[in-house]
Amino acid sequence: MKDLDDLTVAIVGGGIGGLTAALAFARKGCRVCVYEQADALKEVGAGIQVSPNGAAVLEGLGLSDHAAARGLDAEAVIPMAALTGKALARFDLTRGQRPYRFFRRPDLIGMLAGACAEAGVEVELGARIAAADDVGADLVVGADGVKSLVRGDVTGTDRDPMFTGQVAWRAVVPDQGDDPVARIWMAPGKHVVTYPLRDGGLNIVAVQERAEWAAEGWAHADDPGALQAVFSDCSRHLKDILQKVDKVHLWGLFRRPVASRLFRRNVVLMGDAAHPTLPFLAQGANLALEDGYVLAACLEENVDMQRGLAAYQRARHGRVTRAINAANANARNYHLGGMRAAVAHTGLRMMGQVAPSAFLSRLSWLYDHDVTQKNYQLAAV
Repeated sequence: MKDLDDLTVAIVGGGIGGLTAALAFARKGCRVCVYEQADALKEVGAGIQVSPNGAAVLEGLGLSDHAAARGLDAEAVIPMAALTGKALARFDLTRGQRPYRFFRRPDLIGMLAGACAEAGVEVELGARIAAADDVGADLVVGADGVKSLVRGDVTGTDRDPMFTGQVAWRAVVPDQGDDPVARIWMAPGKHVVTYPLRDGGLNIVAVQERAEWAAEGWAHADDPGALQAVFSDCSRHLKDILQKVDKVHLWGLFRRPVASRLFRRNVVLMGDAAHPTLPFLAQGANLALEDGYVLAACLEENVDMQRGLAAYQRARHGRVTRAINAANANARNYHLGGMRAAVAHTGLRMMGQVAPSAFLSRLSWLYDHDVTQKNYQLAAV
């Protein structure tokens, strides 16, 4: 489909992935409309990490300068023993070809939405799309998240998302004067990730293993005292950070298996609608960025829509599955206790002393992946 000028594309969902797909298609001449059920293009939550593979997509869309102005370049990731407050190692994040950045979610959404507007993308707010037939378009893209209603048009009968036995609090506190590093505070059955944001503020994501999730909806305001109580056995440094939390939201962490197929007829899935991931590798947004770019490229590089969608599925299924498996492994490793934690912490200290570059090397398959390269799209044809 080398000439996409006459293709109409409906994007269901105006989050990071949906806006990326909208921009990628619009840049190829398609007529694009984004249907967002909220009354504004926004995301709940404060901070987000864009790793080098996500940065490659922003670069491919011509947004590098905007990203540099809105994000904060990260220097390192530091695993911490949450109970003692001691740093276990420091792993450099600056050695890659592209930056690793921390963003405020509204800034990233605003950047993509602004680029979409300039490219002629239409946006319909307050639009609740229950099925692909609700919109008339040559291509319908389900980018409506883990609770996707469009997913049923592709997968048929699909069970509800499954509670993972973990909940997450998200908050921002006044800047602690930290360096631009991400700290992973690990403790038995729980952990906290903290990192600074541009123009002030320290982003907090705290996770606890919990048997039940009974709250209405998927996110709700919670008592900061509940968060502070869960981590009351941790180091003074971490408790001081959490003590500054005066407003916090609580999420239940849910997931579905990676969809066995990503398209049917003219309907295709992307992002969390296709492959929701736990937030233990900071890849949810990055995989959605990749999806949006690859989907548009695969349709352009194939002779018809069905071959293009099949190429997209081949290009994405194995990669997202590997990333999700890695995130699941981190979910276990961050929450170790007793002797297993002692062994793991010793291993991190040794790696930090003997082979500090091994951290990035072990993740080169993830961070060095560049979906904007022509040979990546052609390999799926």
